[in-house]
Amino acid sequence: MPRKATINMVAERAGVSRGTVDRVLNQRPHVKPDIYERVVRTMQELGYVPPREEQAEALGLALPSMETCTLGVLLPNWHGYFKSEVLRGIEDAMTLLRNYSVEILVEECESDLPDESIERLEHLAEQGVKGIALCAKDHITIVEKVNELYDRGIPTVTFNSDLTDSKRLCFVGQDLMRGGRVAGELMAKYLQPSDRLLIAVGNPEFNAHRLRLQGFCERMHERGFDSTHLEIVETYNDYSLTYQKVERALQSIPNLKGIYMANHSVTGCVEALRAAGRQREIHVVSHDLTDSTRRLLRSGEVDFAIVQNIYRQGYRPLILLREYVQRHISPQLEADRTTIEIVCSENIGI
Repeated sequence: MPRKATINMVAERAGVSRGTVDRVLNQRPHVKPDIYERVVRTMQELGYVPPREEQAEALGLALPSMETCTLGVLLPNWHGYFKSEVLRGIEDAMTLLRNYSVEILVEECESDLPDESIERLEHLAEQGVKGIALCAKDHITIVEKVNELYDRGIPTVTFNSDLTDSKRLCFVGQDLMRGGRVAGELMAKYLQPSDRLLIAVGNPEFNAHRLRLQGFCERMHERGFDSTHLEIVETYNDYSLTYQKVERALQSIPNLKGIYMANHSVTGCVEALRAAGRQREIHVVSHDLTDSTRRLLRSGEVDFAIVQNIYRQGYRPLILLREYVQRHISPQLEADRTTIEIVCSENIGI
């Protein structure tokens, strides 16, 4: 077996001191360009592998070998835009992490039942994963499972929607309450405090929906809107249920001037408005930039969409877990925030 290249071997072959090789390796100053290039070329010729991956990356050398590990991902019962975007992030993370001997297993829930999430988390644990990225309901039994996994040495990173009082390492996603407050600020600019407003939330058992609602109501209250003028309905991200509840609100709420869609079924809302002939008359603020929301922004039937980076929510948790498991580097912050962007018909193509 060939002998592993060392700093001394590089120094001898390049005709420089061991200290010079060390300065090149650690990107320190006071090395002449021709000497720097000679040392790096010698490292390449000898197949020298630096002890730290950032050194290897900076010099364009082979990465240090890492212990093979498996990471898991638990996805909720998502479809369409959300699923495709988060999978795009996961796939890009897979491509990058193959270089570090990381394999990624993905489990997808078929329902919103907490028991299924718990079963799939345990299935990932049984397959030997060293860490799990997940998005799930903020349910006490799921929190207990995440805490149990932590105690068993399997850390988790939540994304998109967090788990209250859990032992997860980090949350990757938007500042959800702030996103709701931004929606409230936008809506308040269109309405008078005497106007009535409908709020449609998807599933309040998801921390994301609950915090958006809280932030929105908080900001509307600060802008002088009475809570009795805010009607809240739960639609569970279902098109038909959203249509029915918006239709009923249009019939029963006088002076309805705005609808805040804190869920995914924006199409159901707008089609109910169309059926009543009140599209563009009632202001609509929504979240996330699906294909249907793009069309509705262009047509003027949705005024604003508050956008979060779903792709990054698939990608970033796996990078954080890999850093923690292989390199023993903990996330610097409790929450790794994605940006809050406001999109309207004028900047949708930018």
